[in-house]
Amino acid sequence: MLNQLRQMAIFVRTIDHGSFRAAARALKLSPSVVSQQISHLEQSLGTALIYRSTRDLSLTRDGERLLTSARRMVEAAEDGLQSVSDQTPEPSGELRITMPAVMAHSKLIGQLAAFSISHPNVQLSVDFSDTRKALIGDGFDLAIRMGWLQDSALMARKLAGVQRHLVASRDYFDARAKPSSPSDLADWDWLEFSPVGTRNTVFKKPGHNTVSLKPASRISVNDAHALYRFARAGAGLALVPEFMAEADEKAGVVEHVLPDWRAEDIGVYAVWPHNAPRGGLTRFLIDYLAN
Repeated sequence: MLNQLRQMAIFVRTIDHGSFRAAARALKLSPSVVSQQISHLEQSLGTALIYRSTRDLSLTRDGERLLTSARRMVEAAEDGLQSVSDQTPEPSGELRITMPAVMAHSKLIGQLAAFSISHPNVQLSVDFSDTRKALIGDGFDLAIRMGWLQDSALMARKLAGVQRHLVASRDYFDARAKPSSPSDLADWDWLEFSPVGTRNTVFKKPGHNTVSLKPASRISVNDAHALYRFARAGAGLALVPEFMAEADEKAGVVEHVLPDWRAEDIGVYAVWPHNAPRGGLTRFLIDYLAN
């Protein structure tokens, strides 16, 4: 049983790192030992866990089932070790974070600033870009992503939901017949945020039927700030996070179109690699942001 527990831990780390060689480096073992331990585990279970090829690894169906339980075992062990370790309670080290440029205007910046003030031994390096960065390939510890997550081999935790406002410049709005439903906006000029692409937008209002729109866009941009600037300049309608347009709405510069109808919220997610230590700095920051 003890040998199997060790083999299961090696199995988890091999999948997390994507190869026997990478897992061996992390575990300070030889690749042959890593491969041998997983082979012994497969023999004792009487089933294949990993499909091996010259370039990569993939899980069999039995491997997928075992991985879930094995990962819980490893995380429980890490939690136990962390609770009795003699490490300093004050976190320290460096965290490299990537997030959409639009998040520079969100409440998240205040949270990160508060974290930095509370934990002066932690160095934060934050990359703002609307071009999605590869978390592992580009060397980031944590990604903050906004929108709808696709299936991923990474870990993810929802931090918040962000309400979106459909906005247009005051002049653009006043020059058109006042809409009473999102259906009335089908022939208006729509602006598109290209990283999200064209997708149905669902609008809801209590006591009314749901309206789903997928209008064609006249202008497509890959920067959320540019999207809003085009709308503010009178080029058409844009769906933007409410914090982007809040000040201009109050000043009367832009119009919140159909404020009684609410577009579906978008999520803000923390995304990180499976092999981030359970009690490590990345998880510590995620817990801080989530709470």
